[in-house]
Amino acid sequence: MYHFILLAANLLGINTLEGTVTLESTGKPLHHVTVVLPQLNKSTETDDDGKFRFPALPEGEYDVLAQSAGLADVRKKVLITKDNKPTVSFSLRLSPIRQEITVTASGKVETTLEAINSVSTLDTLDLAVKTGTSLGEVLDGQPGVSKRSFGPGTGRPVLRGFDGDRVLIMQDGVRTGTLSSQSGDHGEPVDPQSLERIEVVRGPATLLYGSNAIGGVVNMISDHHAGQAAAHDGVHGYLSAMGGSNNGLHGGSAGVSAGSGAWVMRLNTGGQRTSDYRTARERIDNSGSRGLTGGVSLSRYDARGWFTAAYNTQHGTYQIPLLEPDSERVRLPFTRQNIRVTGGLHDTLNFSLNYSNWEHNEVANGEVENQFFNKQLDYRLVVEQKRKGAFSGSFGVWGLKRDYEAVGAEAITPPVSQKSFAVFGVESIQLERMKLQFGGRLEDTRYSPETGKARAFTGFSGSAGANVPLWRGGAFVASYSHSFRAPALEELYALGPHVGNLTYEIGDTNLRGERSNGFDTSIRHTTARLKAEANWFLYRLNQYVFLAPTGEIEDGLIAARYSQSNARYMGFDSKLQAALHPMLWLNLGFDMVDAQLRVNNTPLPRIPPGRGRVGLDFRYKAFSLAPELVLARRQTLVFPTETQTAGYATANVRASYTLARQHTVHLFSVNWFNANNAYYRNHLSFIKDAAAEIGRGVAVSYNLRFF
Repeated sequence: MYHFILLAANLLGINTLEGTVTLESTGKPLHHVTVVLPQLNKSTETDDDGKFRFPALPEGEYDVLAQSAGLADVRKKVLITKDNKPTVSFSLRLSPIRQEITVTASGKVETTLEAINSVSTLDTLDLAVKTGTSLGEVLDGQPGVSKRSFGPGTGRPVLRGFDGDRVLIMQDGVRTGTLSSQSGDHGEPVDPQSLERIEVVRGPATLLYGSNAIGGVVNMISDHHAGQAAAHDGVHGYLSAMGGSNNGLHGGSAGVSAGSGAWVMRLNTGGQRTSDYRTARERIDNSGSRGLTGGVSLSRYDARGWFTAAYNTQHGTYQIPLLEPDSERVRLPFTRQNIRVTGGLHDTLNFSLNYSNWEHNEVANGEVENQFFNKQLDYRLVVEQKRKGAFSGSFGVWGLKRDYEAVGAEAITPPVSQKSFAVFGVESIQLERMKLQFGGRLEDTRYSPETGKARAFTGFSGSAGANVPLWRGGAFVASYSHSFRAPALEELYALGPHVGNLTYEIGDTNLRGERSNGFDTSIRHTTARLKAEANWFLYRLNQYVFLAPTGEIEDGLIAARYSQSNARYMGFDSKLQAALHPMLWLNLGFDMVDAQLRVNNTPLPRIPPGRGRVGLDFRYKAFSLAPELVLARRQTLVFPTETQTAGYATANVRASYTLARQHTVHLFSVNWFNANNAYYRNHLSFIKDAAAEIGRGVAVSYNLRFF
């Protein structure tokens, strides 16, 4: 059948591109390798024989990129004409430098080198050594990413100083439906071993994802994300186990993907548990956490498109460290149920329908004091514009229906129904010497509280950017964005004591929409021996919403009112990996952000201090030893209700051994964290004055991927 299709394609004059991918050390074929045509926004995966095929391609010269977790990517140029249908062969090997793939930045498959937005990704092998139970713990330390927390189980990523409702958390391109954006003591649970990768878009992403992405997006991607997967015969899967000292870490996860013909079924489960942790000086009581995840999905893939139906659930508990010896013991058990349907036609359209039901309780000394319920339904339909010459693009619609309710002492907002709807479009122009991208989004958000004033907001977001290749493997990127954000539910309707934010909050139903004008520039370089990126950004926000202290004390908490003023965020983040010798690599990183109100230059609250990283990676065949030093400046630029935090230096040492075979990848890892047992505080922690960060410890993990 395959030879018949190939013969028919040749007779009809349809251009095809075929090839194979092998493992350099053995010469055997590799499957489950991603192959990308960046200029056409197309991708596929190799089959069990290591073969791949792109049918029906227009004539032209293209880059072809083969990429797999833990292996060095290889890029080649091909010329496709009706008389030239080339066959391309790739041979991959282990390497610390890999070309990162993103689908979040533009909604299409592309490399981070070609993207307009600043994007960083963690693939399966990066995630295999992550032992955090919250998303903030997993991502802390990535360029421009810090961790906000109310203890280890509540970590949430902060992007370039942006937090809360300005950073959108997604899984497989849809919103998770948690309440982590509303309160410092609400977490964003995650099982990193169950994911294919995590993508972090730093800077405004409102064009594709809405007003909650004014500061950036974090997208957790599984192996059946929006048509990026493919059918396979047989069984693929993963198995992981981990343990650690200091906080009693133990856990594991497993998943299988069984395929037959056009159908693929996936099952996964996993969990982690920690007990109280110790700083360099004392034990932090009531600081443990646990989480369990599970899911099942059924997919169908054929020549026309794909369809996936999935169910996922998360259960767990995170504890709130005791702020005083005689204070209440508080724990927050949570449950998330998620049903998701996605599908589409290749190169034509894709859609998603997602329902999330999030519930959690706040339990003090065994008694339920507060309950939170968040039910959310959102949908998205995107139509792909067929590429014509240099032009390609997409346009779509998105909608959301949300019902939120809180019961108990912290029911500081009434039950609220939220409805949102948006239309958007993105256009790309691939010129000979640069790539241009521009687009717009019109979004309407309406709040209907059970008591109080209903509000409606309509705003426009737009952006324009250019990616200009400077040399082979190098590019300069510049972009401008205008972003709109409707005030969040709690900013409008809060009234009462909110221990999770350590304030007595007073909302304002007369708040106006927040608008931002931002400029981003980036210099990027990726070759086999050097990968570097430096980004500078400036965002000027008008009608910026923030909590302003009133000077009064209510219920033992600082009273603060949601107010508006103009603000400015400016900063820099960078990363470098360089080969000093084939066996010795240098790793460097630095990020900083300065954020303040423009009226009186008052620093904004919980802005991360300047931070640098310097490390080495000694490599011998499949073995890696990577010592690292993390340096953070003293944070003296603080909001009036904040305290300063001292600078610190922590040392980490990671050793790993990767055994790559045709059908399996084994990864053994040992991480000695805070090896110098530094006593330090995270400036973004709500409880930094009462609880320092974790002291010295060791975490070990084993991860198996089979395909």
